Amino acid sequence: MREMTKEKQEDESAEEAYAYTPGLKVKRETLVLKTRLLPISGEVLFEKEANVEFDTIVARTNIPGRPNIIKAADLLNVNNEDLPTFMVRKEGDEVKEGDIIAKYTPFFGLIKRFVKSPTQGVIEAISDITGQVIVREPPTPVEVKAYIPGVITEVLPKRGVVIETPAAFIQGIFGIGGERHGALSIVVESPEDVLTAKKIKAEHKGKILVGGSLVTLDAFRRALELGVSGIIVGGIKGLDLAECIGYEIGVAITGHEDINTTLIVTEGFGEMRMSMRTFDLLKGFEGYEAAINGATQIRAGVIRPEIVISHQKRTSKGAEEKLVGGMRPGTPVRIIHEPHFGKIGVVVSLPVHLQNIETESSVRVLEVKLEEGIVIVPRANVEIIEE
Repeated sequence: MREMTKEKQEDESAEEAYAYTPGLKVKRETLVLKTRLLPISGEVLFEKEANVEFDTIVARTNIPGRPNIIKAADLLNVNNEDLPTFMVRKEGDEVKEGDIIAKYTPFFGLIKRFVKSPTQGVIEAISDITGQVIVREPPTPVEVKAYIPGVITEVLPKRGVVIETPAAFIQGIFGIGGERHGALSIVVESPEDVLTAKKIKAEHKGKILVGGSLVTLDAFRRALELGVSGIIVGGIKGLDLAECIGYEIGVAITGHEDINTTLIVTEGFGEMRMSMRTFDLLKGFEGYEAAINGATQIRAGVIRPEIVISHQKRTSKGAEEKLVGGMRPGTPVRIIHEPHFGKIGVVVSLPVHLQNIETESSVRVLEVKLEEGIVIVPRANVEIIEE
């Protein structure tokens, strides 16, 4: 019984370790394509090859308002077929809340019965069969913005467009908040640093702040208060996250939270040192305008939060960086730090919990099988060998 329990615990640990294993896109140069769609048919405002910016409205439509069904004949106490006779407004008329739309005043006005509109809208239908009147509320305008600057490469008639831009592209592991943009501002010295409230200034309003291993509860609250567009950080405490948004995040899609600061977590929950690769990439684009989206879905149809930094900074080779895939048991790796520098092995396991190493730091580690045996190595000290 004990052995079965231990095996089950090991399986759960392995699953959790894989869930937090870096397997996300971190690219300095790639072509980002974004399809921008209306929820229903509407009007596309641009043609192919048009240039657009972050806030350019590329398509728009109107979602029909909610219908309000009024039992007018019953309220007037008349027969259904007689209702049109007592209507003082006709189909297609615009009305305001409280406007009289039908009345019945028999016996020289001694009896007065009125039907008033419950809302602003348009009289859509008057039925002498059901005795009902339908007042439809005003339509809700919907506009779709470009989200990223770039060129429209395809027009989807009455639905939207496809936008292309050369950019750096980074995926996080979790996020909240919707689509926003702002200039990148590095507010910590290293990926180990904690982003505290003191580091967030009034001049950071509208910017995207890059932190290190953790954003504190006070810091996130200050960012919300000042109108910071976004925060990119290695980790956040789960309790602090729930405190900020008022409820615990489940398995549903995030990104629709009623907050004005989008948060993107690159590593996981708790104090988690941001990947040096990610930190260096963001630091290299400090001051650049970036687009971010915190929308996340962990299960079926995985959606990851993202950072898109449009740029024309090409490497001398002009080649696009390859995707660095996630590590899992069986992944071939090369150790890039002493004492096993240059040795090649295979990942055996990815322990979930932080472990202390010789420097007395607590870091995420992995077990690597070398020719001489299994060694424990900080995850930052290996690189994946592309197969």
